[in-house]
Amino acid sequence: MAVCSICGKGVVYGNNVSHSNRKTSRTWKPNIRKVKFTVNGTTKVIPVCSRCLRTLKKG
Repeated sequence: MAVCSICGKGVVYGNNVSHSNRKTSRTWKPNIRKVKFTVNGTTKVIPVCSRCLRTLKKG
């Protein structure tokens, strides 16, 4: 599933709107990466969006 386990960012739905104002449905998907984290001594693979990944690398 395309959901960040830290911030909860997920798929967003909306419309493409053409110049003639016709509307077709579309989706915006977050940039999800699977990252290994050590939690309580065990390694877990957690889906994380690129924004949260960048923030975690700063700290």
